[in-house]
Amino acid sequence: MSRIAMVVSDVDGTLVTSDKRLTDATRRAVAQLHAAGIGFTITSSRPPFGMAMLLQPLAISLPIGPFNGSSIVDPQLKVIAQQTIPAEASRQALRVLSDFGIDAWLFTNEHWLIARDDGKYVPHEEATIKSSPTIVADFDRYLAAGCKIVGASADAERLKQCEAAMQARLGHQASVARSQSYYLDVTPPGQNKGVFVEAMAQRCGVPQAAIATIGDMSNDVPMFKTSGVSVAMGNATPEVKAHASHVTGSNEQDGFAEAIDMILKLNRSR
Repeated sequence: MSRIAMVVSDVDGTLVTSDKRLTDATRRAVAQLHAAGIGFTITSSRPPFGMAMLLQPLAISLPIGPFNGSSIVDPQLKVIAQQTIPAEASRQALRVLSDFGIDAWLFTNEHWLIARDDGKYVPHEEATIKSSPTIVADFDRYLAAGCKIVGASADAERLKQCEAAMQARLGHQASVARSQSYYLDVTPPGQNKGVFVEAMAQRCGVPQAAIATIGDMSNDVPMFKTSGVSVAMGNATPEVKAHASHVTGSNEQDGFAEAIDMILKLNRSR
């Protein structure tokens, strides 16, 4: 089996705690990867500007994958490659969210756009990505630049039903997956975190079998399938854990650091 040469990690629910902190153990674990000559990068449903605060503390020098990996940007947030959602698919997605009574947000590479500012998860997202939204009367003029549409709802069951309806409505026109129990993401078609792993393998000349991935949600499963070692967090659902080669502790129990320790031990045994 291949020695691990690169680690690709999800952010929310994996790299950070529920209150969006990098623990000391996590910082030390990433430093250990750097010291061992193992590349490290992150991919997330967040926009590029919502990942910026993690780059310096973790000394990330490789490209990162915002919008569930449908974009690739360098550590200065300069776009290397980017896909957008077809405008008609965005319109249909917004209709589905409206039919289910779910708050809709639209993200471009530079902006977070909302139709109203009283949504339950707006303050939560502001704290997470360290950015405030722009309120717009409608999304039409921004659809051509849309990188991600988010449906936000505290009703997890309704969001699950909406996810199924969205997948049925959009088909291959867009990728649809929940990034949190309360967020449903619509991103460009044919793009996901697995595609990002493949792109990083090619860009860095690393076999996919030499890449380890760490995550906790269904949108992380595609990268589990494209990597040699996959680690599900302890807070992941049983369905997500079933797709991983290993399971670690939760993001509240320094499960990320535990995963890195396991990866380093695997390397020493190979």
